[in-house]
Amino acid sequence: MTGTRRRTARGAAVATAVLLGGLIPGAQAASGTQEIDAELAYTCDFPEGKQPVKVGITAKIPESVQVGQVIQPEDMGLDLTLPEDASAGLAGAGAATVSAKTHLSVDVAQGGRHARTEWIGTAAEPVPVPESGDLTLSTAGSVPYVKPGVPGDLSFKASVLSVELAVRKADGTSAEPPSVSVKCAVDADQETTLVTVDAGGDAGTPAPEPSASDEWPDGDEEQERSIAPEVGTRAEESASASAPPCVGDPVNEEGRDMVTYVAGYANVTKLDGATKFPPACARIHTYDGETVPGYPYMHTYLNAAIVLDYMGKPQLPPTTGTFLTFGFMPTTATLEMTQIPPEAGSPEDRNVVSHGVIDLTNAGATETTTTVDMDFVLRLYDVEVNGVALDVGKNCRTERPFRLSLAGEGTWDGVNGNIGYTVVTGGELTGSATIPPFKGCGVGEDLDDIFTASLSGAPGFVKQKQGAPCTPSGAEDPRCTPDNQPVDIPEATR
Repeated sequence: MTGTRRRTARGAAVATAVLLGGLIPGAQAASGTQEIDAELAYTCDFPEGKQPVKVGITAKIPESVQVGQVIQPEDMGLDLTLPEDASAGLAGAGAATVSAKTHLSVDVAQGGRHARTEWIGTAAEPVPVPESGDLTLSTAGSVPYVKPGVPGDLSFKASVLSVELAVRKADGTSAEPPSVSVKCAVDADQETTLVTVDAGGDAGTPAPEPSASDEWPDGDEEQERSIAPEVGTRAEESASASAPPCVGDPVNEEGRDMVTYVAGYANVTKLDGATKFPPACARIHTYDGETVPGYPYMHTYLNAAIVLDYMGKPQLPPTTGTFLTFGFMPTTATLEMTQIPPEAGSPEDRNVVSHGVIDLTNAGATETTTTVDMDFVLRLYDVEVNGVALDVGKNCRTERPFRLSLAGEGTWDGVNGNIGYTVVTGGELTGSATIPPFKGCGVGEDLDDIFTASLSGAPGFVKQKQGAPCTPSGAEDPRCTPDNQPVDIPEATR
């Protein structure tokens, strides 16, 4: 293990970490345990600008394993030390307390082959924002297992970091904005290797030769030919029973079809509230891309069609929202968002548009902007007002479809890899939708005006997270389960 050594009292945060070593098939007792205890320097993009952040990483991991034996890191914890300027920025926005969710990418390398794992931690409780000085936040969580396929040293290296800060006022209500998303890149000129595990094996058993599709993208013939380590799912993903089926077709010509999960929140501006939408399945079909050469920049364009799929219908899973109608009356309703998909093969069947700009003078560093436009109809049912059922009938819906427009931005460079959103890696999308008037509401009495007055009109903010898509092809893909479903199930964040 390399990196600056550090010791931190973590208390309840580490105690809440999920220990799964004995629950994963193939897990065995290792010869010993070594501790990761490192501190790295990151630069993070805060609303006030770039800020230096100290990141402390701790975990326990076996010293050595055999080929095919599961490596299960335990007791993962992550400390963030935000400088005074970043802390003052939160305080200036009215934040009295802040809690964090961290998403650390860890690259696993062995014999010239790489895989990426995601170490996700959450804070046990909010932390007061100090009047001055640094702000330290601690998170803990579960970690995916890793399984080496060939003998040799297997290294774990820290990579990009994403932080979601939930900020609240002194009275417990959300500040404005209620959350801050921060992207962080590890500073150069420091050792990022967290730990190295010795994977042993029978010296008489040669390492398998990879197929042509296993070649490392840079085409370096001197790299050792081996197979990439297998990466498992996080405990919170594999245990998620809320995600609907999302099975891709392994007969996937040219790899154009993908399946992915999306989840998020939608604000209702008039009611000053938000509705959480659980994970939903989405099917993506990509079309021929276009490259426009030039110097010093090259432009790439990708079109795709995305259609939701819930129980065979183009819709989000129904969800329940509770609001204070007219500011004082608690109202609960089930919301059903049904997509109006464009006709397959039509010119309009391009509701995803990505534009990438490749900097030919900067080792191919790329900036990508993606827009997603989807048309929906919203239906309400199972309505209760102050605990009393209100029969709105079966056809209480918006009088016409409305458009949800989302956008995401992503970057790629040779040091930090992918940061942000692209269609093929997933990430965060934000946008807005304006709800039209309602019609067909009520049985025996016309309730259209009530729901129109409460919900329609002003645009509401929408934040969606897309998981890494599965591209079924009949071959093993770490982003796909054995039955061709996406491994990555995103969690909705405000």
